[in-house]
Amino acid sequence: MSELPVLYSFRRCPYAMRARLVLYTSGIKCELREVVLRDKPEEMIEISPKATVPVLQLQDGCVIDESHDIAVWAIGQNDPNGWAQYLDEMSALVDINDFKFKTHLDKYKYSSRNPELSKEEHRENANFYFEHLESLLEKNGFLSANKQTVTDLAVFPFIRQFAFVDKDYFDGLEYEHLKKWLEYHLNTEMFKNIMSKYVQWVPDSETVYFP
Repeated sequence: MSELPVLYSFRRCPYAMRARLVLYTSGIKCELREVVLRDKPEEMIEISPKATVPVLQLQDGCVIDESHDIAVWAIGQNDPNGWAQYLDEMSALVDINDFKFKTHLDKYKYSSRNPELSKEEHRENANFYFEHLESLLEKNGFLSANKQTVTDLAVFPFIRQFAFVDKDYFDGLEYEHLKKWLEYHLNTEMFKNIMSKYVQWVPDSETVYFP
């Protein structure tokens, strides 16, 4: 068993980004295993049969394979920013993000696979969420407080994914606070650091550590 938690991740997956962002800000060092989704390692599938990233295996063998749960665990281990008080707000927004907004995001991004509506109609279905986020951001500039919290980190990767399907379209939307918030997060050193590129992990690879 590894002396550190083992994180199976995929650089561009928003769920994996969420996990890496919170692990990074919590200062939790992991052994990182970069996954190629078309060639998932058997070692990951054995401990998490649903075979999606992220997967975090703790030193005692316990497996956490939901990004939300990894975030909660990380803050429970080390909370240098005092973010535990925002976990309930984060969880409530994650519920909307992951089970409502993400459906529209996927149908927009992969509109050719979802011909029941046009690409334009799929993306317009996301407006309910943007309106909600805009109303939260109008108060303080961030989602839960007048500073960045775990709530922002949990949501940001998904807004980023939506925005870059068609950045010109997103930049033309009326949600000025949301666009400013996205740009802020895109330009943080934290985000740049968690987006470092790694080669695919295979057994007997040289150990890679994160962060």
